[in-house]
Amino acid sequence: MALSEMEGDGSEEEQSGCQEPDVIASGNILESFTESQEIRGLINNLRGVYGDQGTREVTTEKFIVIMDKYQEQPHLLDSHLEWMMHLLLDIVRDNSSPSPLVHLAFKFLYIITKVRGYKIFLQLFPHEVADVQPVLDMFADQNPKDYETWETRYMLLLWLSMTCLIPFDLARLDGNILSEGHTRMPIMDRILKIAKSYLVVSDKARDAAAVLVSRFITRPDVKQKRMANFLDWALSTLSKSSFQTMEGTIVMDGMLQALAQLFKHGKRDDCLPYASTVLECLDNCKLSESNQTLLRKLGVKLVQRLGLTFLKPKVAKWRYQRGCRSLATNLQFSGQGAVAQNLVTAAVAAAADVEEEYDIPGEVENVIEQLLVGLKDKDTIVRWSAAKGVGRITGRLPKELADDVVGSLLDCFSFQETDNSWHGGCLALAELGRRGLLLPSRIVDVVPVILKALTYDEKRGACSVGSNVRDAACYVCWAFARAYDPLELKPFVNQISSALIIAAVFDRDINCRRAASAAFQENVGRQGTFPHGIDILTAADYFAVGNRVNCFLNISVYIASFPEYTQAMIDHLVNMKINHWDGVIRELSTKALRNLTPQAPEYMTNVVLPKLLPLAVGPDLHIRHGAILACAEITHALYKLAAENNRSITNYFDGKSLEGLKQIHWELCSRQLYRGLGGELMRPAVCTLIEKLSLSKMPFREDRIIEGWQWLINDSLRSLPLVSSTTRQQIKEAAVSALAALCNEYYSNEQREASPALQGELLEQYISELQNTEEMIRCGFSLALGAFPRFLLKGKLQQVLQSLKKVTCISDKHVSFAESRRDGLKAIAKVCQTVGVKREGSQDEFVCKDNVVQIYTMLLNGMSDYTTDSRGDVGAWVREAAMTSLMEVTLLLVQNEPEMLDANICEQIMCCLAQQSAEKIDRFRAHAGSVFLNFLYYDNPPVPHIPHREELERIFPRSEAVTLNWNAPSQAFPRITQLLGLPTYRYHVLLGLTVSVGGLTETTVRYSAQSLFDYMKKIQNNPCAMNTFCETLLRVFEDNLLNDRVSVPLLKMLDQMLANGCFDIFTTEENHPFALKLLTLCKEEIKKSKDIQKLRSSIAVFCGMIQFQGDMREKVLFQLFLLLCHPFPVIRKTAASQVYEMLITYSDIVDPDILDEVMTVLSDTSWDAELPLVREKRNFLCDLMKVPKPQLVSKRAAQ
Repeated sequence: MALSEMEGDGSEEEQSGCQEPDVIASGNILESFTESQEIRGLINNLRGVYGDQGTREVTTEKFIVIMDKYQEQPHLLDSHLEWMMHLLLDIVRDNSSPSPLVHLAFKFLYIITKVRGYKIFLQLFPHEVADVQPVLDMFADQNPKDYETWETRYMLLLWLSMTCLIPFDLARLDGNILSEGHTRMPIMDRILKIAKSYLVVSDKARDAAAVLVSRFITRPDVKQKRMANFLDWALSTLSKSSFQTMEGTIVMDGMLQALAQLFKHGKRDDCLPYASTVLECLDNCKLSESNQTLLRKLGVKLVQRLGLTFLKPKVAKWRYQRGCRSLATNLQFSGQGAVAQNLVTAAVAAAADVEEEYDIPGEVENVIEQLLVGLKDKDTIVRWSAAKGVGRITGRLPKELADDVVGSLLDCFSFQETDNSWHGGCLALAELGRRGLLLPSRIVDVVPVILKALTYDEKRGACSVGSNVRDAACYVCWAFARAYDPLELKPFVNQISSALIIAAVFDRDINCRRAASAAFQENVGRQGTFPHGIDILTAADYFAVGNRVNCFLNISVYIASFPEYTQAMIDHLVNMKINHWDGVIRELSTKALRNLTPQAPEYMTNVVLPKLLPLAVGPDLHIRHGAILACAEITHALYKLAAENNRSITNYFDGKSLEGLKQIHWELCSRQLYRGLGGELMRPAVCTLIEKLSLSKMPFREDRIIEGWQWLINDSLRSLPLVSSTTRQQIKEAAVSALAALCNEYYSNEQREASPALQGELLEQYISELQNTEEMIRCGFSLALGAFPRFLLKGKLQQVLQSLKKVTCISDKHVSFAESRRDGLKAIAKVCQTVGVKREGSQDEFVCKDNVVQIYTMLLNGMSDYTTDSRGDVGAWVREAAMTSLMEVTLLLVQNEPEMLDANICEQIMCCLAQQSAEKIDRFRAHAGSVFLNFLYYDNPPVPHIPHREELERIFPRSEAVTLNWNAPSQAFPRITQLLGLPTYRYHVLLGLTVSVGGLTETTVRYSAQSLFDYMKKIQNNPCAMNTFCETLLRVFEDNLLNDRVSVPLLKMLDQMLANGCFDIFTTEENHPFALKLLTLCKEEIKKSKDIQKLRSSIAVFCGMIQFQGDMREKVLFQLFLLLCHPFPVIRKTAASQVYEMLITYSDIVDPDILDEVMTVLSDTSWDAELPLVREKRNFLCDLMKVPKPQLVSKRAAQ
């Protein structure tokens, strides 16, 4: 549609709350063609670059990039087209220009034509008599099958189509055609032969050939001699071709293009004798049955051209003329406009009465019928072409026949027709309106159809069709705003304005919302009769409606404050949106109803709710889902309204409504609608209903419905393993929220206490489920315990914490239950927040000095969960939950009893957070960094006992705490590595860095390694700092020996550190303890290992350790020679390759006399050969380098 052609597609990211307007508003607006000098230089350099393919491609690409910038504003090129063409044609006309240069020049011409369009560019071609023969001669050098030079043939055909317009008989150019002993072909026939030959090629030259035909055949001298023959040839070729084959499709495309162009540019008197024959041939082709979109479009295009040929070219005197179309004048003389328009209308009516009568050929009926069929085509371009054809032809018909066309057009809008028919009908109505061919008397029939089209949405399977229909309906409204006087549309203003507002705010698709907004804006400006138009446009402009959530929840509330729109918006949501196929739209609609309730509380109470209650137990799943959610949201909104006015909720609800709300659950339960796939929608919906009714303090205390609701919550939590993974989280959250609201409202007495029996029963039931063998059930009931109100936890806190502790502990049997451990940690924090803090309180009622250590132990244990399974590092979920819970519990203590925070606990928390801040997964690193800085800069009051607070505040300045992007390795690692200088954090930060530096992600490895090396450079000249760092490094290695999660990245990190000279300070000292200890740990790590990655990394480390002096070298070489005979061939080859490189790098470790021999053995030996052969070569190397030969140990001896 015209209003939204600027849009790419109708998709949008609804989940992200970010706004699009800023991005869209900053369009690429250019003021002039600023690269003219650069383009001139590129064209002038063509002679120098055409010979080198690389330079030629670079030049062409530069030219394309520059020209493509002007695709949306091609008019900026107009003043420069002439000199560009002359420069390029100079190359073409130069006889000394080689063929590749000529082709390159034509390619540049085509690029310009593509941007500006051939119709403008065509006029600039030189078209003197002297140009005809050279252009024709160039065709002799062309090979139509050379697909790399099609641009040359395309441009030559366009040039020829311009030169053939010379105002002289072409026979004058032939001269003596019998010269030189043979007959030359006349120029007329040569051009016609070229045109015919290129109409059947498969490249774009076919389009240019059609243009050539339209200009050449319509010449006065050619049409007399060749037009009939050409049409015979074209029609016979067309009838012999079949659209079932690719070759046939190409030929038919060329013929149809040529005919369409010919009947467009030819004079009516010349074309009319052949029109009937062409139409008959076209009917026989049965193009409507073709699956080729382009052929059907060309068929429609040709049909409308034939129709225009049959009819006299005159403007219908009966058409509607609005008169003055100036916006400024309309606004200035709005009062006088009515009088002027009445005079114009009267004049038009008088003219129509004396309209000249003439016979309409019978073929016109056939043409109109085909165009009406084209309006229902499956492809938009065909429908659009048909709509334009209907508009053009109707403009030449008498008033009565034109009215019949409008009547036939309205038949497209029956509900038996498809969305294609509705779309085509809307496009045609817009065309008729724009051209003044839809008389005001017909508006009363058209407006109801357009209002239906504005909300057209037909479900097809799991989605729907109709967005294009709604978009086109907006186009009709836009066209009508420009076409009609305000007096004509005045009776329909309220209907059209409400419908456009509803489409602009509540449509699912962004392109439809924007089209409706643009149409509304056009009506406000042109008609000036839309209620509150300017105010609404300010809030709902083209960019504001880009965000769907903003439209539903914010803009709608503002617009509904105008009474003209309130009821229409509510009715639309109830009738059209809460039953929408898209669940997101249903949920947004119910929230929108909630927000609109304060605007019309009586209407909601008396009309909407009574209508929703039967739908909430109806047979259709989507309607039922939307109605239940709507009941919940409206009820809660009415409660808030009552509370603001100090009224009771029962003022808005009679007994019938209250009973209806209660019956929803019983009805669904009795019909077993909580089961199966439908149950996945019903469970969260009814849980939301329970939550909202409980929050609304409905008078259901002691009612049996409470037991039913409790059963549903429990059953939903137990059914979590049975539902699909996509809805599991939603059901769990809805059930937990419902439980919290239900318990708060209905399970306590006036003293906010629960009966011991109820408390004991509920806790026993929920705690028992925490040890269920199904992980999802554990998740649900853990979060449910966390949602319990304080009066249900009173006296039972220790029991609850102990049960949650079992959920959060990793057991051998349930090691993969990461999600239940995550939810258990979340529940612990929620429980602590619910019961509150009291230092000297009972451990069964408060977080106190007796249980605070136990709570922190559970949470800190979660920080060391590195469980992995087929899903990856699932332990990260647990660590993330542990970090969040630690923050919540710690800040709770800081705010209430800061003295309960132990220095040791604070140190553990900060060290664990520092470790997570240095690890490899961006998201979790960012979360850890955020929590770390939250602790550091929390001021209400400050968190006590943070180690090295002053140094941390220097490394992480408060001013950068918010702007620091922890997700970006380039920002995070340079900061976090500075913590290596703080003794308290050194071990944990190094442990985290190890995983990052030895990881797989390129950016993480690059920035973490660079940050580590930068730190090492700073301490190179500080032996004390180096020794401390190396001791910590060895401790990390020792503590994580045979723990592949750490040891494999650690070996990779050591390889990089050795290669970067991080330990150069130790290489001058013989048998340095660090080197000896490191060698021992490496040997222990790879002992009996079959991990290829680990073994390869260890080889690299051993090769790096050769730089240490003393006995170390012999021990390292021994290890490397041991690996040269490893059972795995890939390890043997890797070891040989790395030793070879090592000897090149550290040539001083081998006697120069034997170096060449050693290198030769390493490079020439096939190390993946049989072990005995390899062992012989290895032992020879040992003898050469005086390294002890490894001895074979039998398995029995080893045992």
